[in-house]
Amino acid sequence: MPNLDRHFWITHAWLPLLAFAVLATLLATTDIDPSITDRLYYDWQAHRFIGKDTWWARDLIHTGGRNAMRTVAAVALLMLVASLFGDRWRCWRRPAAFVFTCMVGATLFVGTLKQVTNVDCPWDLAQYGGTRPFVHIFADRPDELPHAACFPGAHSSSGFALVCFYFLLRDRRRGAARAALAGALTVGAVFAFGQQARGAHFLSHDLWSACLVWFICLGLYAFAWKGSVMTAPPASGGSLPSAATVT
Repeated sequence: MPNLDRHFWITHAWLPLLAFAVLATLLATTDIDPSITDRLYYDWQAHRFIGKDTWWARDLIHTGGRNAMRTVAAVALLMLVASLFGDRWRCWRRPAAFVFTCMVGATLFVGTLKQVTNVDCPWDLAQYGGTRPFVHIFADRPDELPHAACFPGAHSSSGFALVCFYFLLRDRRRGAARAALAGALTVGAVFAFGQQARGAHFLSHDLWSACLVWFICLGLYAFAWKGSVMTAPPASGGSLPSAATVT
């Protein structure tokens, strides 16, 4: 079992799960989702989403953000491969493997789930110029409607996946870990904002994305990496990075 105390599980698992359960239930049983979209993201005079076909939502936040997250994962993969062949990189094998697994695993899981949940995008709904009725996430969706693939939010999941750096740093640099957590949540929120502004998602879609990513990274950290990413098991060999190098 991971060497993690009760306080860790309360603050990292039970409290986040409780907060998520409350917010997810609220969004799933009310019309808060469309109300937020009505007020913030849809221009009723122009009859279009404020981010539709705009450079900042489509090119910068979506395409640029996607490429940036792919770059992070690619760098982690290169470091992982290098650690297999060069002694100077061996100490980074565990951290690189952790970052790559979290970034790719979390986004792939959310992206796959998105394909099977059969939930519509806002831009497909009749109230926003589409043809389909609004159906709550867990409500019975009419069988005659075409298949939908918009829940959870896949793009925001790639930004939220940066929480892996929080877990990577927490056992060595708590201050840097908290900064990494704030940065990851900010990037994920910006990605979510961009997609909601385009009409691709509701708030609840990205809330679920954030929760799923958090618990995937938490599970990998606690059980696969045994609660310590930077410290390798004695049998792994190689020198460990000093605290001064972990920034």
